[in-house]
Amino acid sequence: MATKQIIYVPGKNPKPEAELHRELLWRTLVEGVRRADRSMAGEIQGCYPQFHLVSWNYLYYHKYKDITLDIPWIDALINTHGPTQQDMSEARAWNIWLSRFMLTLADHVPWLIRILPEEVRGTAREMDRYFNNSDGVARRIRDLLKQALRQALDRQDNVLLIGHSLGSVIAYDTLWELSNLDGVTGKVDFLTLGSPMGLHYFQHRLLGMNGNAKKSYPSLIRHWVNFSAEGDVASLNQNLKESFSPMLELGLVESIQDHCHGIYNFFRNDVGLNCHRSYGYLVNPAVGSSIADWWKH
Repeated sequence: MATKQIIYVPGKNPKPEAELHRELLWRTLVEGVRRADRSMAGEIQGCYPQFHLVSWNYLYYHKYKDITLDIPWIDALINTHGPTQQDMSEARAWNIWLSRFMLTLADHVPWLIRILPEEVRGTAREMDRYFNNSDGVARRIRDLLKQALRQALDRQDNVLLIGHSLGSVIAYDTLWELSNLDGVTGKVDFLTLGSPMGLHYFQHRLLGMNGNAKKSYPSLIRHWVNFSAEGDVASLNQNLKESFSPMLELGLVESIQDHCHGIYNFFRNDVGLNCHRSYGYLVNPAVGSSIADWWKH
């Protein structure tokens, strides 16, 4: 009998040590499921061994994040059962609108990145390091995920692959390599959170996107569900169904669904509201419902 396996690929920036990070992610994932389906959360709670973290960040940054910086804010998040009016107002504030406008402009006119704030330029440099495979780091990161996926697919397990932010790009590229270079067969379900793959900047750099027809895309995805929170500047173009519609037309994927309206990520820390953090996505009941539905079927 096939076993359910959830494989999680985190986004950029240093993270806590792997097992500590995995525990925090699992805690928020189960809480999100509980908010959507209490009985299903009870079933999932005991399945921690079936949750796998692809911990690539130390390979990239050569340092860990102090876990004590996250724990109080995750506790607060779990004890907050929905966005406040302040959260919703801040997610739609003028500074968010301005950031989205400037990044959209830069996405169409790339040289404008040079005049954007250092934080944005620094992020672009980080992304270039991945896309250029500097020191072979991108290949080594994808090899970590390949190992986990091959084991699950070889066993014919049911796999939910979750990618947050840059993790969604890493997951997609890995699926493309497995499909088109490694000859791996099978299907996984793909859940993306705060993905930047709607941006031209990312789309032009994804593996296979300069190829032809079916070879341009991975063939291992069965259903693709994408979530983008209000005010999440990292996921500007939220409509991945439109961006990746050739996958549907070619029969490479059965469905692509976007959930982009009314989704709030209300994670807060000492800096304030952060509409992009993974923990905030995972506790959202809409994301929890998607995971619960996958687990049931």
